Amino acid sequence: MATFRKFVPQIEFHPGLTLSEKLEEMEMSVKEFALRTSKPEKTIFAVIGGNSSVTPDMAVAFESVTKIPAHFWLNIQRGYDEYVARKRREEQLALDYEWVRTFPLTKMMELGWIPPVSTAEEKINALLSFFQISTVKAWEDYYLRQQLKVSFRISLWGTKEPHAISAWLRRGEIQASEMEVAEFSDKALRESIPTMKALCAMHPADFAVRLQELCASVGIKLVYTPCLPKAPINGSTRWLNNVPCIQMSGRYKRNDIFWFTFFHELGHILLHGKKDIFLEDIDYADKQKNKEDEADAFASRTLLPVSAENEIIRRGDFSAEVIEQYATKYGIHPAIIVGRLQHKKLIPFTANADVFEKIDLFG
Repeated sequence: MATFRKFVPQIEFHPGLTLSEKLEEMEMSVKEFALRTSKPEKTIFAVIGGNSSVTPDMAVAFESVTKIPAHFWLNIQRGYDEYVARKRREEQLALDYEWVRTFPLTKMMELGWIPPVSTAEEKINALLSFFQISTVKAWEDYYLRQQLKVSFRISLWGTKEPHAISAWLRRGEIQASEMEVAEFSDKALRESIPTMKALCAMHPADFAVRLQELCASVGIKLVYTPCLPKAPINGSTRWLNNVPCIQMSGRYKRNDIFWFTFFHELGHILLHGKKDIFLEDIDYADKQKNKEDEADAFASRTLLPVSAENEIIRRGDFSAEVIEQYATKYGIHPAIIVGRLQHKKLIPFTANADVFEKIDLFG
């Protein structure tokens, strides 16, 4: 069966041009024509200048004077209006496509975040649908200009790759929307932290799923989202519809970093308000930096209390055997201790590397 393709003219002319030519042919002035059609002279000038449309009422009046049927005038006007609308659409698509080109579409299609698309218009529509917006301006207002302050403050204006980061965040929102969790309880969360810490120490093969279930039981949505090119984010915390959401990428594929990031995000939930969004690996202004430092401190003391850390450092024996003893004593995975010692530059980054568990959230 043949596919119908609408013929679209390369150019259409405003009916005012035809009217101008007809008045010249009739040797009639605009003033006289306005008088004969009972229309204001300025209106006729506007039509001839292409600055005003021919209305049905005008078309009928023109018919009486020019002997050209009303439908002729209306058809020219309709064709011209469609032509102008299509040109505007083409111009807007060209501008929007520049916006589209800033996103890692190939990876997003590979991950199944958007359907396979090829044409410029398909790509634009796929992204607008993905972000659940109608225009590029809406994306800018939401992600760059902090227009949603009543819900949470988010501005990617100062980031190097706001487009890729916004796509990663949006995917997390979609994942969170598909989850059901209990009503959030600050008390229940605090009481569950020892269980979470024990899960860190055991590090079973299904730790990621069990951690999600544990978070859901206290009202937290924990989602795992792969990194995108140009958006190397390890974790994020924000409140969505009054529900806390932690989004993690497992970017570094090392268990000590995964767990530190997780407890860092918990720190944001317990210590800070509902209106901020926190992105790890992003440079912040001083006020936000203070909150990041507070979350770091929460994660540090939760995983390995200061007193335990000082005890280990005072002893000064960082052998694998001794670290294992301390890990057992404080109920933590030895990778947490080694990672802390490496971070404080007390041991080389190559030391005790065999204690780290490699993780792959999406393998």
